[in-house]
Amino acid sequence: MAARLRLAYMGTPDFSVPALVALIDAGHDIACVYSQPPRPAGRGQKERPSPVQAFAESRGIPVRTPVSLRDSAAQEEFATLKLDAAVVAAYGLILPKAVLEAPRLGCFNIHASLLPRWRGAAPIHRAILAGDRESGVTIMQMDEGLDTGDIICAESLPITGETTAEALHDALAALGARLIVAALESVADGTALAVPQPQDGVCYAKKLSRDEGRFDWTRPAAELARAVRAYTPWPGAWFDHDGHRIKVLAAVPSPGNGAPGTILDDRLTVACGEGALRLLTVQRSGRGPMDAESFLRGYALPKGTVLP
Repeated sequence: MAARLRLAYMGTPDFSVPALVALIDAGHDIACVYSQPPRPAGRGQKERPSPVQAFAESRGIPVRTPVSLRDSAAQEEFATLKLDAAVVAAYGLILPKAVLEAPRLGCFNIHASLLPRWRGAAPIHRAILAGDRESGVTIMQMDEGLDTGDIICAESLPITGETTAEALHDALAALGARLIVAALESVADGTALAVPQPQDGVCYAKKLSRDEGRFDWTRPAAELARAVRAYTPWPGAWFDHDGHRIKVLAAVPSPGNGAPGTILDDRLTVACGEGALRLLTVQRSGRGPMDAESFLRGYALPKGTVLP
């Protein structure tokens, strides 16, 4: 039987919940959960706990939400947990050296890429945007660098021409949950082999910004199609027309050419810098998603219209 470890779990968004569930189901003692502080959300901007905090509290697990781990009081509080290990998954705070060194076995990160490719904040979206053929999860022994620690294990998943950020997010969250349980077992029984990351292939996945989903029609159609898959559901891929913001929820490259931004037919095919993009599903502000044919029945975008 695998050793029962005393753990802290450190995570914030939906991505982090499956691994916490898996560690509980594996019989580990979750001494405490750390998560980002509650944030204002919804129309009333009422403070809402993170998905990880909400799940942990539903299971009766103590939760801490420090703004930072850099002050000595927070570090001492962490050390008093007397942990075997800490597991980190999209937590959002930097772990200083004192925190990294407090658990007996160290701190282990569930990272949603095949390191050293896509270190940083948004590896799922950046992999799709770049046209990568695969993604994956790396379990890493953490050090003081940004996703630079030694690799305990990794496993890949394919990225196809239909893969969306939402689908890849869910698949990688499930994969990470499975891998962390196996990785901790190997660490606890001494069979884990931590391998330094290669120096070649390092790249960084910068954080997404709210406005980067705006279409630039001078870009190649294939690139814009990847942007639709990468930016749905957030921050969204969109363009403005006549004062309306129109989100594009599904699109595919299509034959065609013309001045970038020109609508080429009555099926919402738009000329791009290279090729054309056929918009399959769109959504106006305040309306539900619609297929192109239904959308055009209620909103005029005739052939020859030039989009900004």
